[in-house]
Amino acid sequence: MPVIIRGGGDLASGVVMRLYRAGIRLVIAELKQPLAVRRTVSFAQAIYAGAIEIEGVHAKRAQSLNEAEEISSQGDIPVLVEPNLEILVAGRPLALVDARMAKREPETTPTSAQFVIGLGPGYVAGTHSHAVVETLRGHNLGRVYWEGPAAMNTGLPGSIVSYNVDRVLRAPANGFLEPRAEIGQRLKRGDLIATIHGQEVRALFDGVLRGLIHPSVELTQGMKIGDLDPRDDPSFCYRVSDKALAVGGGVLEALLTRPEIRSRLWL
Repeated sequence: MPVIIRGGGDLASGVVMRLYRAGIRLVIAELKQPLAVRRTVSFAQAIYAGAIEIEGVHAKRAQSLNEAEEISSQGDIPVLVEPNLEILVAGRPLALVDARMAKREPETTPTSAQFVIGLGPGYVAGTHSHAVVETLRGHNLGRVYWEGPAAMNTGLPGSIVSYNVDRVLRAPANGFLEPRAEIGQRLKRGDLIATIHGQEVRALFDGVLRGLIHPSVELTQGMKIGDLDPRDDPSFCYRVSDKALAVGGGVLEALLTRPEIRSRLWL
């Protein structure tokens, strides 16, 4: 595969959409139990469901590298459980995009692939990767850095109609999520969204449930489990965000900037 995307969350899926629509062959490497919250726009959901379609683009879970190649040859995107990239980087792939948004210093280096791109906080171009793409909303969103770090993690989610911290749902206790609402559902303030170890998670304002973590994920207290959108438009739950597409554009720019990479992307 010319390009490995490490992570299949909503931001990574915006990168995938940009590259796939440009005709670039991809494989997504994910955890055995992905932590994606916006599952309706995350190709990571293929790990749980076997397949997913986002805006007309199809991805399927692959059980092996051979099956991943077969899925790709059929025009779909393979999603492979490969948390440590041991199989995928063995042959030093053309390009690796770390889209996990771990927000800490990564273990990757510029030698992990022929061309390495990191997304967001924790990545320093020249130290961990060849290029870094900015993920912080604002004037530099999607900008490619060839030297130095992305902006530091602010610890605050981006504001939507003046809501930021309140729109992110977090686990009140350790345990497993028991959903009481569905992604795309309109909620009123006080409506029950989920319970975790007997503790309730309720909507703090009127909005649409834009994301909810998969119930099979074992949670720790304080972990992000959902996303409540104050805009009254359930269609946003099924479309890749402006931020994800902007970051995807930055990744595409970085790949095309290097002639030795650009010339091999479509081989």
